[in-house]
Amino acid sequence: MQRIAPPSIFLVALMTFPVAAKGPAYTDAKEAGIDFEIQGEYVGDLGNGDDKVRYGIHVIAQGQGKFRIVGYHGGLPGAGWNGEDPVKVDGEFSLQDDGSVTFKDKHGTGILSQGVITCDLGDDGTVDGKLKKVIRKSPTLGQKPPPEAVVLFGGPDDAKLWEGGKVDDEGYLMQGVNSKQRFGSHQLHVEFRLPFMPEARGQGRGNSGCYLQGRYEVQILDSFGLDGKMNECGGIYSVADVDVNMCYPPLSWQTYDIDLTAAKYENGSLVANPRITVRHNGVVIHDDVELPGNRNTTAAPLKAGPEPGPVHLQNHGNPVRYRNIWVVEKDS
Repeated sequence: MQRIAPPSIFLVALMTFPVAAKGPAYTDAKEAGIDFEIQGEYVGDLGNGDDKVRYGIHVIAQGQGKFRIVGYHGGLPGAGWNGEDPVKVDGEFSLQDDGSVTFKDKHGTGILSQGVITCDLGDDGTVDGKLKKVIRKSPTLGQKPPPEAVVLFGGPDDAKLWEGGKVDDEGYLMQGVNSKQRFGSHQLHVEFRLPFMPEARGQGRGNSGCYLQGRYEVQILDSFGLDGKMNECGGIYSVADVDVNMCYPPLSWQTYDIDLTAAKYENGSLVANPRITVRHNGVVIHDDVELPGNRNTTAAPLKAGPEPGPVHLQNHGNPVRYRNIWVVEKDS
């Protein structure tokens, strides 16, 4: 089968901005504006007959009417993408009087209306495909703790289970806390929501971190549409990139399901490094990765050692929110 040329008009306006850019941080979709409504995941078939191919697209808000758009051949990450390098091209958009949005570059035009991008790749008036907006949810979202679990946050009253624990007006746990209970080897379920910060960039965009034992950081960051590096969402900071970037758009509730086997010590000496498996939104992004046993993965509340440690949810100044947090302890 012959592949059609990628629909580059939609596959992304890649722009350069200063890393330190800031701006508003929205936690309520009703206040986030039209850029928030436009951003998201789109998927559909492009081309005709034997040339028809599946594409997934990330439309990423960059503030002030600018967007990045990243395209994935085969479908969305974790849902059909074949692993080829994502396609990224420059483009621009304009808001029409009827409320639709037109994306245009030298390769064609796309019109976004009511959650569907209608594609005209040759600018000849022909519809070459339609990409529909989808809102994915993690298969473990809202998962109930098993009877043997230690519930760390099931509602506002559980803020008392955390050092510095506070909840916001919606009753969600705020960042910058340590669990009072400490753990050795364990399985952790945590749900988090990233703020919508369209003008921020890099480590200033929805930054927090989930630390196992207060030592090993699984990064939390708005990395929607990025490459999946070790300092992006799901990355094990300073240790490992993710196998696939499963970060959903900001203001989506997302899940980590993490299995940590703690470091093993004998007579005060390290004899086995810790190991970790991470599922992000139900997809394995780290499979039994060995962690350094003699150092933390980043600056952390607790130094490496044999003692159990807390779940630490880092405060980087961004309003990341948490809910439904529980732990199942494992035999050492």
